[in-house]
Amino acid sequence: MLQQLFTDMIKQDVKPFLSNRGFAKKGLNFTKKTESLIYMFHFQKSAGNTADHVMFYVNCGIYAVELAQIQSRAILTAPQEAECHFRARMREIVESVPDRFSITPDTNMDDVRVTLLNGLDEVIHFYDTMTSARSIVDYYTSGPFLHLGEESFHLLLQSNDVVAAKHYLNALQEKHGTEKRWTIFENKYKAIFHKYGVEF
Repeated sequence: MLQQLFTDMIKQDVKPFLSNRGFAKKGLNFTKKTESLIYMFHFQKSAGNTADHVMFYVNCGIYAVELAQIQSRAILTAPQEAECHFRARMREIVESVPDRFSITPDTNMDDVRVTLLNGLDEVIHFYDTMTSARSIVDYYTSGPFLHLGEESFHLLLQSNDVVAAKHYLNALQEKHGTEKRWTIFENKYKAIFHKYGVEF
């Protein structure tokens, strides 16, 4: 019964909303492709769902051809959410949505719909600012996050942006320099700098 409410909402609300914005549906994935990027929403049902409690997450992802090339991986035309270079739960981008959505017999489905569609809309605005592999790199380097670290250094040094690369390195070192594993990362990054003939 509740499972049906979830299915109906995807079909009657989410699908028209996202297809109007250029997203195609396949299963519980919605994707929109540009020349170099694939934007994605993935609706993930919670493992603990029961007859009277259905929970789901909305995962957001962006796959970048340029970053896949840097990783020397095959270029995917239909990547899974786990294969995206940018990955976040909707909540990480939109503060006004819950960490996970929940449907119980008492749930007001109109409220769920409004919250969900507003959230999707905000993520799409965020996606509009993420227009290239460099945008993804900038997002993670401003963190600074270790995620995509090697790819980020390649991208920045390939385009001769040594200033940004060194800024990112210093920020990572400040954040993670005291961790035991830092040496491993440092050695990897050093090799990348050397590859592009840049002093580490």
